[in-house]
Amino acid sequence: MTVQALEAARRLAPRFAARAAEHDRDGSFPTEDFRDLRESGLFGLMVPQALGGLGASFAEYAAVATELARGNGATALVFNMHASVTGALGAVTEELAEALGVPDEALAARDRLLTAAAEGSWYAVAMSERGAGARLSQLTTAYEATDGGWHLKGSKTFCSGAGHADGYLVAARSAADQSVVSQFLVPAGDGLTVEPTWDSLGMRATSSHDLHLDVTVPSDRLLGGVEGLALVVAQLMPHWLVASYAAVYVGVARAAIDAAAEHLNARNLGGLPAVRARLGRADAATAAAQLVVAEAARRVDEAPGDEETNRWVWRAKLLAGTTAAEVAASVLEAAGTSATRRGHPLERLYRDARCGSLHPATSDVCADWLGIAALGGDPDRDGSAPRW
Repeated sequence: MTVQALEAARRLAPRFAARAAEHDRDGSFPTEDFRDLRESGLFGLMVPQALGGLGASFAEYAAVATELARGNGATALVFNMHASVTGALGAVTEELAEALGVPDEALAARDRLLTAAAEGSWYAVAMSERGAGARLSQLTTAYEATDGGWHLKGSKTFCSGAGHADGYLVAARSAADQSVVSQFLVPAGDGLTVEPTWDSLGMRATSSHDLHLDVTVPSDRLLGGVEGLALVVAQLMPHWLVASYAAVYVGVARAAIDAAAEHLNARNLGGLPAVRARLGRADAATAAAQLVVAEAARRVDEAPGDEETNRWVWRAKLLAGTTAAEVAASVLEAAGTSATRRGHPLERLYRDARCGSLHPATSDVCADWLGIAALGGDPDRDGSAPRW
């Protein structure tokens, strides 16, 4: 799988890069990029081979995401959301399903969603809300049982791919019991309204608009078939909610170095020692961050949910976000004022890289989590801000 998927990602990245400036300028969604992803079979990256997918591991996903982000970080970021949904669904083993009490009919529904992804459907994530961020325990979107299904009502923000995805992973709280948080795969269509609110500093092509829901879905759209699994799964699989972004921002950092090198060579500035030193430090910092992401991903595949694995997950998110921002800022300085003009690749990459620390968990939250762990505390219990 690795070779096939990586080759596809490397083949697509230059196409994404060629379109990136236009989509960044207009704030438009890279529809052609997603057509390419579909035709390449990468929507099935995290789908088990038995269901028609490529059956990638988390480490293989990370490698693919990094390559895609070297083309366009915005495209890779939206793809990350799809991989998070399919990766989490595909990671529910029979043993885990039994431990969580997942009924057979829910597993069958999951397999239908994964098969559809392998055939070209793609899913977005509708988790965050204004005033709550991505903290599941603070959500206001509510659901209640109806005859043969579930009714969901509420509003989401930062929904990357809004208006373009085939379905949305929606987190909501039970109207009957506010302590119960569940997740649903809501198909695109009636009952969903996209409010175009995304006009941001960076990652402008993600179409991360607000999504308003007043929709009824069939009973099998409750993921896991059991209410209240959202918080449990978040704690069992924090890599998808915390560190899956990390690989994207390693790719953005590497793209900034590539763009700086091209710019500097074109202007015969490579002979300046200070310029070379900046690129050298940027290269080393990016390589270090990539190694941490790879180590976290390796541990996720070998010991998911393990205490030490989770430390590496939080380290990966912290280092990828801060490194991308620092690298892009440094190489932009090396390139000089001409690289700050609108439309220059480094100007776009500088803005995109700055977003890495802001995705949940933010760099401050990651550092706090790691600091509590280093002091011997329980980061999920002793932190000042709720993780989920």
